[in-house]
Formats: sequence, C-alpha cells, structure tokens
Amino acid sequence: MKAILDHKKIAKILPHRYPFLLVDKVIHLDLEKNEIIGIKNATINEEFFNGHFPNVPIMPGVLIIEAMAQTGGILVHEKGFHDKIAVLLNISEAKFRKPIYPGDVIHLHATSLHISNKGGKIKSKAIVNDKIAVEAILSFALVEKEKL
Repeated sequence: MKAILDHKKIAKILPHRYPFLLVDKVIHLDLEKNEIIGIKNATINEEFFNGHFPNVPIMPGVLIIEAMAQTGGILVHEKGFHDKIAVLLNISEAKFRKPIYPGDVIHLHATSLHISNKGGKIKSKAIVNDKIAVEAILSFALVEKEKL
C-alpha cells in the first residue's frame, strides 16, 4: 500500500513523538467524504508488549484509541485546520471486539461526523484482518497550537 502521507509528513502534522506517535502512514484520504485510513504496525519491539501481558502480549486498548484519535487529528488538519490541534474530549460507544497482537497491521478508519472551529466528532474503527477490533465515537476540541 502506497502512503499518501508517510511518517515524516505525519510528524509535521501531529505534535506527538516516539513513543506516542502511533500512526505510521496514511493510505487513504477523501476530503469530500470526510474519511481517512491510517496504518499502525504493531511490532513486538514496542515496549508496551513487554508488560501487557508478558505471556500473551496484547496492545493496550487506550493506545488503540489514541491511534484512532491521532488518525482523526490528521483528517481534521487536512480539512484545513492547520493552526489548531485536535485534543480528545470524550470517548463514547467504545467497543473492544478483538485483541491486537504483535505483528498485526491495524487499519485506522476515521470519518468526521462534525467539525467546526471549536471541535467536533469522529467515528473511528481499528480493523485487523478485515475484522473490527475496536470502534468508538471520539469528540475533540480544537486548540490553537500556541496554547498547548
């Protein structure tokens, strides 16, 4: 899959850095349909797998939600909010359907339900092997970059 945005371009959009920059690339972006698909490669080298859980490592749900939120943040940026950062306010309707293991490739789907100058809502899914692993509605505020 060819990247529309690679990790270098994503790092110019999001303020996150290792180990919290959780989107490796963007492979689909349709601003007319308000949708984006990012990729996160869950590798065994990631520190959280050492302790969550040592005998059966799974990716922490909170980090999956964060990867989903970051993908939504990229969509918000690409919709024209270049001087603002999307800050997570609320997670609703979250469902954790299947665990994510080392070696999984996570497709992070986000569709904006509403975006304004103050914030908005994103419907998001984390999909592994064509099956929904996690889904949620994410609400965010838009904050000026200088105020963070």
